[in-house]
Amino acid sequence: MKKVNLLLFAWAVALISVVGSLYFSNVRHFAPCVLCWYQRIAMYPLVLVILVGIVKRDVLVPYFVLPLSIVGGLIAVYHNLLYYRIIPDSIAPCEAGISCTTKYIEWSGFITIPLLSLVSFAIITVLMIIYQKSLND
Repeated sequence: MKKVNLLLFAWAVALISVVGSLYFSNVRHFAPCVLCWYQRIAMYPLVLVILVGIVKRDVLVPYFVLPLSIVGGLIAVYHNLLYYRIIPDSIAPCEAGISCTTKYIEWSGFITIPLLSLVSFAIITVLMIIYQKSLND
């Protein structure tokens, strides 16, 4: 796979994630919880950062993307652990407003909004690591 294709795929994943989150909140009127907001804070800039990296052909783009994708991914892991009741609600940051375990969707019995977020961050992180390693080859 060409190096630019890795970046384009990462950009597409970020763009689809942003459009998806905006769809869920603005069209379906699903109110985001605190952890969803933190994940959005990490995901939304990735669309622009990756796009600028593609346009400028900046080989340092993983250094700007990975901190956001890794932190967002860690928040998504925590969110999924709460959502699937692996860790108790008592340590959730969602004390006021929407609960972090509110079930809006459950496609095929297991695909949830927190899982979609986790998968997106994981894909972007893996693609950036592969891109970074391909530069050393």
